Amino acid sequence: MALVGPRTVGRAVLLALSLSLALPCEAQPPETPFSEIFAQLAARLVGVVVNISTTQAAPASATKGTPEAQVPSPGAPLDEFFRDFFGEKGGHGGTNPPAPRASSLGSGFIIDSSGLIVTNNHVIANAEQVTVTLSDDTTLQAEVIGRDPVTDLALLKVEPKAPLPAATWGDSNKTRVGDWVLAIGNPFGLGGTVTSGIISATARDIHSSPYDDFLQTDASINRGNSGGPMFNLSGEVIGINTAIFSPSGGSIGIGFAVPSALARPIIEQLKATGKVERGWIGARIQPVTDEIAEAVGLDKSRGAMIGAVDPSSPAAQAKLQPGDVILSYDGKPIDRSRQLPRLVADTPPETPVKLMVWRDGKETEVELKIAAFNPNRPAPPPPEPEKPKQPPSIDTLGLKLTKLTSDLRKQFSMPETAKGVVITEVSQNSAAAAQALRPGDLVTAVGHDPVTALDELQQKIAAAKKNGHKNVLLRVEREGNSRFIALPLETG
Repeated sequence: MALVGPRTVGRAVLLALSLSLALPCEAQPPETPFSEIFAQLAARLVGVVVNISTTQAAPASATKGTPEAQVPSPGAPLDEFFRDFFGEKGGHGGTNPPAPRASSLGSGFIIDSSGLIVTNNHVIANAEQVTVTLSDDTTLQAEVIGRDPVTDLALLKVEPKAPLPAATWGDSNKTRVGDWVLAIGNPFGLGGTVTSGIISATARDIHSSPYDDFLQTDASINRGNSGGPMFNLSGEVIGINTAIFSPSGGSIGIGFAVPSALARPIIEQLKATGKVERGWIGARIQPVTDEIAEAVGLDKSRGAMIGAVDPSSPAAQAKLQPGDVILSYDGKPIDRSRQLPRLVADTPPETPVKLMVWRDGKETEVELKIAAFNPNRPAPPPPEPEKPKQPPSIDTLGLKLTKLTSDLRKQFSMPETAKGVVITEVSQNSAAAAQALRPGDLVTAVGHDPVTALDELQQKIAAAKKNGHKNVLLRVEREGNSRFIALPLETG
């Protein structure tokens, strides 16, 4: 048997390929083309999507020209996305005749044949009247059953003469980057419009709320698509189209949808009670960076670090401390810090949960009972300030650190109860400067251990060096808010 070299194989493959291309098409029947799949899906699903229009009192400025939509920055609040890309129609400059009412257009989809419709909260915000137009041009007045501004979801109810076609929920947790999707809505008020694309990213944070977990897609989404459904190729709703980012106001292939895994339980709450109740533990958290993980002895950056604990909260009652890292919540691992607020919010009040906490180099299990989140809860009263004074300093970690005196309290407007070592200088081009530390910041602890004197701070830094750490973890307080900073020991 003769051996065949790679070049010979290459020529043989090319020859075979050229011969196969010359064969008639009947030799290998084609699979169902995407066009047929999309056409079948569109024909089946377009009937569950509705046009939503609202009428509301126009603001006083409506009698004057409204400027063209401005381009938001990537970190802009989500209502800026809504206003610029989906919301009310403005004028084009000049002087308009008085307009006592303003209308806006959006989309929605039917989730129950009795007439329950899901849309975005911003589509019906401040509306005096909500009108739903079905795919057959039937027009119905809608009642707002409930809304949740935090996740920008709303539930409407219409009274149809006959049962309506309804969409089914899919599981967005199974969605992968690269999966095909269809978006159906009413861009620019044109009526049912179908676009296709892929999932570009999952778990996208656009800084709109603590619960951001958006699906990102390149399917064309434009003004008026808000509240419309995003379907997978099984015809299930895996997202609610909510926002786009665009320098022009039109689609450039960066759209965001609320995932069904987040939306579905909220819609169920709105259906049952007309409102959303969220869990709360009273711990303010921050991400765990690689430097913080090394400083506290974690194997890698994971979990959510507690920066502060609200008094009389479930976290305080469970004796959670600033500097603790929550590694898991009721058995669910926390890989990214922003997973924790969502898990807590989804837990019904009075539910007992177990947390796995990293403290002093080891895991500790803590149990607490979830409380109901009260957005109007008053902030704890600030302690009364007092007079300041002055003492010895040390230079370490790129910082000049000074014992806190009444003079320094007065200089930096610190309360009487403040304890720690105050930063009075920050070296230029140091790691401390890169972390935005500044004079007046108060170092209150090294890891979990409080420090009130310079010698205590030096001892903790020396111990970290002795234990082979490359970074030391400082708890720094500014204007009543605290966070943890990991600084390299080489600068000390």
